[in-house]
Amino acid sequence: MESGGRVGELAISNGLVDLLIERGKLDATHRQRLFALRAASGESDPVILTRLGLVSEPDMAEALAAHLGLAFYRAEDYPTLPLLAERITAAFLRRSRVMPVAERPDALVLAMADPTDRFAIEAVQLLIGKKVLPAVALPGELERAVERLYGLGREANANEAAASTDALASPDDVERLKDLASEAPVIRLVNAIVTQAVLARASDIHIEPFEDRLKLRLRIDGALREIEPPQKRLHAPVCTRIKVMAGLDIGERRLPQDGRCRVSVQGRDIDIRVSIVPTLHGESVVLRLLDKARAPLDLGRLGFGTGLEIGIRELLSLPNGIILVTGPTGSGKTTTLYAALELLNRPERNIVTAEDPVEYQIPGVNQIQVKPQIGLTFAHILRSVLRHDPDVLMIGEIRDLETAAIAVQAALTGHLVLSTVHTNDAVGTVTRLMDMGVEDYLLTASLRAVLAQRLVRTLCHACRRPRQIPAARAAGWGLGDRAIEAWEPVGCPACNGTGYIGRTAIAELLPMNEEIRGLILGRADPVVFRAAARRAGMAGLRDDGLAKAVAGQTSIEEVLRVTGAA
Repeated sequence: MESGGRVGELAISNGLVDLLIERGKLDATHRQRLFALRAASGESDPVILTRLGLVSEPDMAEALAAHLGLAFYRAEDYPTLPLLAERITAAFLRRSRVMPVAERPDALVLAMADPTDRFAIEAVQLLIGKKVLPAVALPGELERAVERLYGLGREANANEAAASTDALASPDDVERLKDLASEAPVIRLVNAIVTQAVLARASDIHIEPFEDRLKLRLRIDGALREIEPPQKRLHAPVCTRIKVMAGLDIGERRLPQDGRCRVSVQGRDIDIRVSIVPTLHGESVVLRLLDKARAPLDLGRLGFGTGLEIGIRELLSLPNGIILVTGPTGSGKTTTLYAALELLNRPERNIVTAEDPVEYQIPGVNQIQVKPQIGLTFAHILRSVLRHDPDVLMIGEIRDLETAAIAVQAALTGHLVLSTVHTNDAVGTVTRLMDMGVEDYLLTASLRAVLAQRLVRTLCHACRRPRQIPAARAAGWGLGDRAIEAWEPVGCPACNGTGYIGRTAIAELLPMNEEIRGLILGRADPVVFRAAARRAGMAGLRDDGLAKAVAGQTSIEEVLRVTGAA
């Protein structure tokens, strides 16, 4: 039977199209385009529609199941052990995009990415001598299950059993997967990129397509560094592999997608946040690497000075109120909040978070992923979880008045609320909240403190060297009226010639007192706010950074680069 026979009954295909249009998943104007492609390609409607990105894979799978009256299998419904592995090869399952999911005395249930593929059904029936009952599956989930049960994952488990007496890492370890997947160049390539990034202490991987080349960059200590990229022709296979790992729609190329996955590199679990956006020359991929071993969720190890850490701990001991962390993207706000949650996480407390996305999973904390596409916004989550009697609420970000108003209400009704706001400094956060529409009297009653922070690169101790700062310059920076000694970067093999290894936090903490509350009620100028904050004991971001530079933790140039006019 030729591939055009897969579609078979046009009435079924047309009925599926009608159902998709009725559900609002397909534009009626695409009907004629589909009919033309159907005749030209000989492929089934589900394959055409998802390949062109006209319908997402989940929407197509649900419509197919409903239209054909078939069962819909998700990843959690798949068997834990392979069925008929001795009779069906992984190559056939991959090529046909099918997998056995249940065996009965007289029939076999076959999960299929395309349940209208009569050729695959008949081939399996001839192979096993039983009736085949097709079921619908998501292609991405199906591919991962086939790989796990019949392909790479199965080989990994077999090798682990054979080598159970040695001291190798788990079969998920990327180094081992590279050897086990010798027949899968793309899988080896993606694993190699992730491994290289982790070993280089990178926080992000950027895979960017351009007209004549593919660019591969790693963000190390906040700065992007270009490394040797794969060939341009491998861009599409690499993107597809990453989508499969993250559970994304491999057929969707028109819209941005976000997902996550977990790998193990040299025995360390690495959570990966995947972001894919369409660009002029293809899909650009950014992988955010979240390594708990490199980012310990402990206030004492994040770089806050002794005074700041004591102040933060005292604030976290309060029974209610709002504590905000502010700064630009990539300034470590979320890590600080997670460290605070680790400190608060006790059996006697009920902690609930609303996050976009959930970066680290903390045992004992009820974490909720925001999903705006289905209406699950920060505000929606907060309205619901307040009925769950939480002691502590963590909101990923306050972006609008609705979320801010609920946070204020929660603080006023006895909850401790932690959140972030995107502003340049602590004083600017107060102005930002009032600009959102939060009433000044509510703000003074609920806000307890604002912590503004940045991340600066720390000097490589193997090559840093001292330098003299003239008295005039030191005085201009508020470091006294005499010459002082600071440190500067040099560059060596240990730091890859940059002079820096790792990053640390610099911060300013704005506490609330009666004077500052009065200024909020009077809507005073930010300059007046800052003067009052300094009288209350707040040291600025630059002050904290320069103190760390004098102590040899970072350089003055790095502090000035990060703080600018702060």
